[in-house]
Amino acid sequence: MGTIKMLRMIVICFICCIAGSQFINAAETPQSSQKDTATIVAYYFHGDFRCSNCFTIEQYSKEAIEKYFPEQLKNGKLTFNVINTDRPTNEHFVKDYQLYTRSLILAEFKNGKQVKWTNLSKVWDYINDRDAFYNYVKAEIEKYLTDFCKENNLRLYQGKIESRVEQLE
Repeated sequence: MGTIKMLRMIVICFICCIAGSQFINAAETPQSSQKDTATIVAYYFHGDFRCSNCFTIEQYSKEAIEKYFPEQLKNGKLTFNVINTDRPTNEHFVKDYQLYTRSLILAEFKNGKQVKWTNLSKVWDYINDRDAFYNYVKAEIEKYLTDFCKENNLRLYQGKIESRVEQLE
């Protein structure tokens, strides 16, 4: 009797773990439910063990994105995700983005498929200069947004994405 109850508990725990890992993995990879949608994702990748510089890069990245791109965060054109690559469900990111250290990655997704990505490796150069760090992250994201606007007949005006029709009005 005790053995059967124990086996049931093990099976239930196993099922919960599988379901939970599927949920986490789905939450960390952007999915598109609409046609012709594009998003830019800023990923900060870290492991289980983190030094003060690792925490600083995460903090500065988040602050710069929130400071310069609130409209894009609000409308979903830009998202910021913090991902631990030491978790089994996230190990693929190390290979996908050729990660060798803690990194800030920009990735563009169209219709749920990644079309390009960039490792912002210079964040390590600016770790001791918050303003330079912010400006670097801002400039790199603006490049992605500008390319996105060109490809979709939009324009970037004062940090906001507008259609060409809005521009003429």
